[in-house]
Amino acid sequence: MTFQGFGEHAIDFYDGLEADNSKPYWEDNKHVYAADVRAPMEALLAELEPEFGGLGTPKVFRPYRDVRFSKEKHPYKTHCGGVIEQGRGGGAYYVQVGPEGLMVGGGCFHLAADQLARYRTAVDEDRRGQALEKILAKLRRAGWQIRGEQLRSKPRGFEVDHPRIELLRYKSVYAVRVWEPDDVLHERGSLARVRKAWREVRAFNEWAADHVGVSDQRHNRR
Repeated sequence: MTFQGFGEHAIDFYDGLEADNSKPYWEDNKHVYAADVRAPMEALLAELEPEFGGLGTPKVFRPYRDVRFSKEKHPYKTHCGGVIEQGRGGGAYYVQVGPEGLMVGGGCFHLAADQLARYRTAVDEDRRGQALEKILAKLRRAGWQIRGEQLRSKPRGFEVDHPRIELLRYKSVYAVRVWEPDDVLHERGSLARVRKAWREVRAFNEWAADHVGVSDQRHNRR
């Protein structure tokens, strides 16, 4: 299947799921999810794999939420995410479609303890830490948002006046760009958007692959 855009009912499907996150709604509309959301996402990743697949195998995340340890018990995710990554946290090419539109991302999502230790060691070292500063500054100038969970205080073992204390506070750090729902979402132009964005975030992912890497610990499925 050649990617031609997400289906015309993709956003309507998720708007409805946000309003009624129930099994009856899902069962009544899962054909829309299959045709307008999942199949296009699989096709999009398949076309991008030749250029970006060196980092890992493309994957579409399952639509069901893991509610075992969450206070939020709604059973279904209100977006569809796809990723090419070598392992959670060590760099990722991410794409998502949902009510807010098309989102792309890259960087260090969900760092395990061993990855976080390696991340902070790299940030602490001048050459590697300054390289990350420059990468993130360039992404900001290009319109990316830098997100991630941060400590309120300094991490243990570092001084509050460290020149990269803001980076050291991160427990996860990634870059995202969002396009609100528009006609391009349903056209092949979405492929060009994602490809261009992933090229822009490549340096971030390469830094993560080199200095954070894959965790030896088991991550929960998303």
